Amino acid sequence: MQIGFFDVDTRHNQLNKLNDPLLVLKKLIDFEMFRKEIEKSFEKERKDSSGRKPFDKVMLFKGLILKRLYSLSNEELEFQITDRSSFRRFLGINENAFSPDENTFWHFSNELAKNGVIDKLFIKFDEFLNQRGYSAKGGSMIDATFVEVPKQRNTKEENKKIKEGKIPQSFTENLHKFAQKDTDARWTKKGNETYYGYKNHINADVKHKFVRKYKTTSAEVHDSQPIENLLDNKNDTAKLWADSAYRSATIFALLLSKLIEAKINERAYKNKPLMDEQKANNRILSKTRARVEHVFGFMANSLKADMIRTIGIVRAKSEIAMINLTYNLSRYCQLEKIKSLSMA
Repeated sequence: MQIGFFDVDTRHNQLNKLNDPLLVLKKLIDFEMFRKEIEKSFEKERKDSSGRKPFDKVMLFKGLILKRLYSLSNEELEFQITDRSSFRRFLGINENAFSPDENTFWHFSNELAKNGVIDKLFIKFDEFLNQRGYSAKGGSMIDATFVEVPKQRNTKEENKKIKEGKIPQSFTENLHKFAQKDTDARWTKKGNETYYGYKNHINADVKHKFVRKYKTTSAEVHDSQPIENLLDNKNDTAKLWADSAYRSATIFALLLSKLIEAKINERAYKNKPLMDEQKANNRILSKTRARVEHVFGFMANSLKADMIRTIGIVRAKSEIAMINLTYNLSRYCQLEKIKSLSMA
């Protein structure tokens, strides 16, 4: 039996009473701002009037937002859209209409990755934030976090070749095997923990805690290496907070040349522990610097973004860009909610 209009209306009213978080996202963000950049990526798509009409590209992008918000696979995303009224309302899909399948989402996200579209959407939303009064303020906080991918079961010889930047012969002899191998991800160790995958290097502004710049690298790249790509000359305060991993003569010289005041924690060395005065100074610096951990905390706990299931750095870059964009969308909704409560 088909679902009637009043049945859908009743269900939506019930969702409203249950404080559907997707309704807030839908009301506060006009996703049409992203349409131009998304559709550019599909301009060469074959025009064919036969068969079912293609799914709206902005709707598919909103589906990827759901995928990231709820940490879903493409298969799980297809099921949840079919099953959940809140998802269908957010996407604007009628209860009796067809919904996109997992293959549609895979091809769509793959096309966005190949063309670096999510980076452009990130910039578009940053422009929106500036228009809404959320420009970068208070200085910058820079840090990096691991984003792991499924571990590869390679031989020592295969890993040696990959580390040398070469493709092992055993991969090229079996294309099905090669398609499942990530030759861009790397192993690294921090403390007693071992990681495999990539790093998300970010710059967040102190006042609003929005991600303003980011860079994706393989996991073994030192936190401080991409710092020049992360500097934000649009922030109204020329100060940069970072932990001791970023403390070096090269970085101090770089910041000085950019007229940026370094607020970087001091580091202890072997046989040269920090003095009490240095420890006290680090505690003062950490009160601000630690705010960037709130960003990574949300990504790890709410978006489950410490693990992605992609192969290759092109897809990893796109997925990590989506993590940063989804965080900013969520952060914007949070700040707008705080603002409305303070005005009530």
